[in-house]
Amino acid sequence: MPEALTAKPSVRPANPRFSSGPCAKRPGWSLQALSGALVGRSHRSTEGRARLNEVITRSKAMLGMPEGWVLGIVPASDTGAVEMVLWSILGTRPVDVLAFESFSATWANDIIAQLSLPEARVLKAEYGEIPDLAQVDWSRDVVLTWNGTTSGARLPYDAAIPTQRDGLVICDATSAAFAMDLPWEKLDVVTWSWQKVLGGEAAHGMLALSPRAVERLVSTPPPRALPKIFRLTNAKGLIEGIFKGDTINTPSMLCVEDALDGLKWAEGIGGLKGLIARSEANLATIAAWEAQSDWARFLATTPAHRSSTAICLRIVAPWFTALDHATQTAAAKKIVSLLGKEGVAMDVGSYRDAPPGLRLWGGATVEAADLAAVLPWLDWAYEQVRREHA
Repeated sequence: MPEALTAKPSVRPANPRFSSGPCAKRPGWSLQALSGALVGRSHRSTEGRARLNEVITRSKAMLGMPEGWVLGIVPASDTGAVEMVLWSILGTRPVDVLAFESFSATWANDIIAQLSLPEARVLKAEYGEIPDLAQVDWSRDVVLTWNGTTSGARLPYDAAIPTQRDGLVICDATSAAFAMDLPWEKLDVVTWSWQKVLGGEAAHGMLALSPRAVERLVSTPPPRALPKIFRLTNAKGLIEGIFKGDTINTPSMLCVEDALDGLKWAEGIGGLKGLIARSEANLATIAAWEAQSDWARFLATTPAHRSSTAICLRIVAPWFTALDHATQTAAAKKIVSLLGKEGVAMDVGSYRDAPPGLRLWGGATVEAADLAAVLPWLDWAYEQVRREHA
């Protein structure tokens, strides 16, 4: 390690917020962006419904959602959106679940332990890897996470998912939507939340359904009782109001205003292509540093599988790998703590279930210049901890 790294770097990130959720606000954001929010107004008023529907229509247009798909705002963030679909749709066919990080493992556990589906299979991969798609039976329903928020591994755009299949593909895309191209023709359900790529406020989820998914919901009632907050159909069929802004429960109109602000900003920088370009530039910034680093490596070893949003790093220095897991965890946390105390990188520790290391958000609201500025600080903090263990 060069002697220069014993001194603190001279340049600091303008925005040190690299949390993987809630994520950094768009560049230039301030509370003034919410000044037009319909606070104190009913979300069921004409104006309230119009704002909610505007989030839906702008999102559909930006993502290039195919004709015939419907999109709704639902409670409880991405988790709520995924759970609504799992409980509403699964049970009429066997299920394959891809589990390669914490949240996809949660969906697998819910399907096995909570829904108790007898013919469910879990196809696992370690953190940083993705399951072998050749092992998936596409005649089954398939539940997958497109991007591993806690592992830094993502499915490639050309993932081997057949466009003609018997089962439905349910995709948790919360840290992929708006930062990665999604092959809509290979998917039937897509979910995400506002607090990821566009930096919106939390608590609300987005649920997109293909015509095939709608047909399943309408023609095959769920084989279990559902609470009101999970119900997508009634005696008349699909509850269409959900997909026009008539939400199941009361949303925050402040959060709605913030979501619209993020969407309008995204439109101003080139829409989906602009968002993807910014996120990929962030990944490239870290990749150039990682290629020269003598202590850090991407947790995702395959370049095509490396996430451009949840960028996860492991520590590979021999002194570190020789430590037991508890000591590794403590050392990694010390690096994170030093960065936080200096105010140069907030909330960059690896997820609690992931291997000890670092995780920096690289979504479109993060500036590449800020990532470039923080990288020397990673080296500095690592060197302080390394010396403690010398």
